[in-house]
Amino acid sequence: MASQKLKTIIIFVDILLLTVSFFTIIWIKDVSLKSYFPAQLPFYSGIAGIWILLSLINGKLFIRKIIDLTSLFTRVLSCNFIIVSTIALLMFIFRDFYHPRVVVLGTALIATILELITGSLFLAVKRASEQNYEDAHNYVRSAMPDEIELVKESNGNGVQTNKPTTVNSDIIREIENEVGPEVTREIIKMTCRNVTDHTAVLSTTTIFNISGLPNQKYDYIINLRRVNDILKLDDFLNAVNSKLGFKGYFFCCCETKDQRKSRILNKFPPIVNYIYYTFDFILKRVLPKLKLTYGIYYFITHGRNAVLSRAEVLGRLSRAGFLIKQELFIGNLLCVEACKASEPLPVNENIASPLIALPRIGREGNMIKVYKFRTMHPYSEYIQNYVYSLYELQDGGKFRNDFRITTWGAVCRKIWLDELPMFINLIKGDMKLFGVRPLSKQYFELYDENVRERRIKYKPGLIPPYYADMPAGLEGIQASEMKYLDSYDKHPLITDFRYFWKSWYNILFRNARSK
Repeated sequence: MASQKLKTIIIFVDILLLTVSFFTIIWIKDVSLKSYFPAQLPFYSGIAGIWILLSLINGKLFIRKIIDLTSLFTRVLSCNFIIVSTIALLMFIFRDFYHPRVVVLGTALIATILELITGSLFLAVKRASEQNYEDAHNYVRSAMPDEIELVKESNGNGVQTNKPTTVNSDIIREIENEVGPEVTREIIKMTCRNVTDHTAVLSTTTIFNISGLPNQKYDYIINLRRVNDILKLDDFLNAVNSKLGFKGYFFCCCETKDQRKSRILNKFPPIVNYIYYTFDFILKRVLPKLKLTYGIYYFITHGRNAVLSRAEVLGRLSRAGFLIKQELFIGNLLCVEACKASEPLPVNENIASPLIALPRIGREGNMIKVYKFRTMHPYSEYIQNYVYSLYELQDGGKFRNDFRITTWGAVCRKIWLDELPMFINLIKGDMKLFGVRPLSKQYFELYDENVRERRIKYKPGLIPPYYADMPAGLEGIQASEMKYLDSYDKHPLITDFRYFWKSWYNILFRNARSK
C-alpha cells in the first residue's frame, strides 16, 4: 500500500515538472497564455500521457531502483530520449506540422533538467537520512555484474591448474623488456601451457610487422600492444590468422570501454571528470559511428586509442577465425587468449549500422532477414555460442548476463523500440503478428529435434507465445511453443486472437518484457 502511494506521488511530481516545463517554454516563446494554452491543451495532454506511460514502462518512475547518480542519469536520459523520439515519430506519421516542434523539444529538455535536479536532491536526502529499503538488495542482485565479475566466470580466466610448464627464457625476457616482470608473470601464468619455442613476441600496431615475421607458421603469437591502437584491426587479425597453424594461439590485450570510463572518472576531480567523459564519449563513441562525422573523428584522433567494448574485441577475434579460450584482467587491461579454429569470415560493412538485418530461420527452414534496430555492440553476433557456453539462458530464453547489449539497447528492448522495423517483415509476408519466435541458427540448434521439425512448418511471429505463458528455461519455452502450435492447428484465428491479448495483458500488468 505504501509502495503504491509512493508511486502515485512520484507520478504526480513528474506531471507537475512536465507542466512547469510546458508553461516555461510558452513563456520563453512570449505568446499569449490565454489564447495559446486552450488551443494546445489536447496536444499537451497527449504528450503528458505518452510521457508518463513510457516512463512507467521504462522504470524511470520506480524511484527505489535509482540508487546512485549513474542509475539516475542513465534512466532519465535514456527514457526521455525514447519519449521524444516516439513523439517525433508520431508527429511525422500523422503529418502533424501544426504544433511547433520547439514546444516538444523545449518542454522535454526543461523537464529532463528538472527531473535530474529533483532526483539528485532525492538521493542526497536519502543518503543523509540513511534510509534502508527492505528490498534494496533485490535491485543490486538484478543489476548486470561488472566486467571483472563476468570475466571471472569465463572459461579458464587465466588460472592454470596443470602441472608447471617450462617456458623459453628468451620469450620471458622479450615480454619483460616490454611490460616488466610483474605483468610478465601474469601473462606467462595465463599462456604457459600453450607457449612453445615457435612463439613470436611483438609489440606492434602494424600489419607489416605481422606479415614480415620470418617463419611461415607459428604455434603462438603474443602481441603486447593494445588492440585499441591498431588501425584496420580486422585486417591485422586476418594477418595474425595467416601466420598461425591450425590450433595455433594468439594473445592480445585491450582497454575496454568500461575500463576507460573508470580511468577517466578516477583521473579528474568530481564534476570535471563527468564533463571530460561526456566530451570523450561524443568524440570517441558517437562521431566514429556516423558517416558524416567519421572524418572529424579521424582527423582529431588518427584512429588511435579507439574505444572498444569487451564484446566487440571478442567478436572481432571470433570473426577472424579464433575461438576464445581465456580472459583475464592483468593490470588495467583485459587480456585474451584465443585459438585459431578456421579461416576468417568476411567483414560485414554495415557492422555498426543502427538498422540491421539478422539471418533467422523462417518457414520451411528458409533463412529470412529479420529487421531490427541494433541493440548490441558491433561484432556481437559472432560470439553467441561463446556467451551461451559461459552464462546459458535465463527465464524468457534470453542469455543471462548478456554483456553484448548496450545501455541504450537495454532500454530499447524494454519498450520494444528495437523491434519496430520487424513490421517490414510483416509487410513482406515473412512473419505474422503472432507466432513462434524467429531463431538464429545457433539458437535453433539448442531446441529438441522434434520441436525444430514442428516449428519450421509455421510462419514465425512478431509476438511469441512466451509472453502469454511466461515459461521458465529452454524446456519450458519449447513446451509453450508446442502448446501454442497444437491449439493453432485446431483453431488458427481464435488461438492467435486469444494469445495476442493474453500476451499484452502480461506485458502491461505482469512485467513480461525483454531484458
